[in-house]
Amino acid sequence: MLIHVPIGRRAKRKGRERPMNKAERLKTNVAGDFYVNSACINCDTCRQLAPSVFAEVGRYSAVACQPKNREEKRRALYALLACPTGAIGSDDKSDISEAMAAFPLQLAEQVYYCGYTSRESFGASSYFLMHPDGNWLIDAPRYVPSFAKKLEEMGGVRYIFLTHEDDVADAKRYALHFGAERIIHKLEQEAQPDAEHIIESTEALEWKPGFRIIPVPGHTIGHIVLLYDNTFLFTGDHLSWDRDKGKLDGHKNHCWYSWRRQGESMARLIKEEFEWVLPGHGDRVHLPREQMKEAMQMLVKEMKEENL
Repeated sequence: MLIHVPIGRRAKRKGRERPMNKAERLKTNVAGDFYVNSACINCDTCRQLAPSVFAEVGRYSAVACQPKNREEKRRALYALLACPTGAIGSDDKSDISEAMAAFPLQLAEQVYYCGYTSRESFGASSYFLMHPDGNWLIDAPRYVPSFAKKLEEMGGVRYIFLTHEDDVADAKRYALHFGAERIIHKLEQEAQPDAEHIIESTEALEWKPGFRIIPVPGHTIGHIVLLYDNTFLFTGDHLSWDRDKGKLDGHKNHCWYSWRRQGESMARLIKEEFEWVLPGHGDRVHLPREQMKEAMQMLVKEMKEENL
C-alpha cells in the first residue's frame, strides 16, 4: 500500500511533517549488504525500481530478499540513489558509479525516468523527454550536480512542465541551471510564483505540435497533465497503475481537493489516445491502446459509482 503523505508546503499547513530523528537500520530487513533505515517515508520508489528486493513491511519499506544476481544488485543500487531520504544503504557499493551513470533510465525511445526523487515531493517520480525542438522535464527531481551534467550531455532542458504544487521539488534550480522555462497552472502558481508560463485555461490546449496540456482538477484544484505524441501521458498525482490490483487508480485517499471533480476530469481523458501512464506517485504502465481505453473506462465507472 502506498502511503502518500506530502511533506512539502502542503504538509506544513497540515502539521504532518515527519520529525528528523536519527535513522536506525530497520529490524525488518533480511540479513545482507542492503538495508532500509528508519528515515524511510514509504514512498514506494524502491519497490518500483527493485520489486524483487524491496517490499512494504508495516509502515516502511524493507529489504525482503537480498539481490541474487548482478541485475538485481543494479536495480537495488538504482533504488538507493533514487530514495528521497537516503534511507537505503549497502555495505557493498562497488558498482555505485555504474548505477549513477545509468540515470536517467530509459523507458522508451525518447522518454526517461529521472530518479533522484526529492523529500519535498514525497519521492515523486519525474521524467525527461528528449525532443528536437528542446528537451522537457516533467515535474522535477532533487538537484544533483552529476545528474544535471548528464542532462547537459543529453542536450539540456528547455521546458519544465509542473503537474501541480506537490511535485515541483528543485524545479527552480534546474530552471536556473539550464535557462529553462517552467509551465504550471495559475491555481498552482504559489509553488513557483516566478514560473515563466502560466496556464489559465480550464480546457485542453495544444502547447506545441505533439504537446497537449490537459487540466484535470481533482487531486489539487489546478492539476494538469501532459500528453505527448498521443502516446505518453504524464499524469502527476492524477492517475497511476496499481500493480497489486492490476488496474488504473486515482488515489482516492490522497485526493486533496475534490474526488467528484477528479472523476469528471478522469472521464475527459477517455477521449484522449495514449499508451503510457507516467505518474508522479504510483506505478508506470504501458498498455496497448484498446486495453488502456478499457482500463480507463473501468476506472471512470468505479469513480462515478463512488460519487453517486
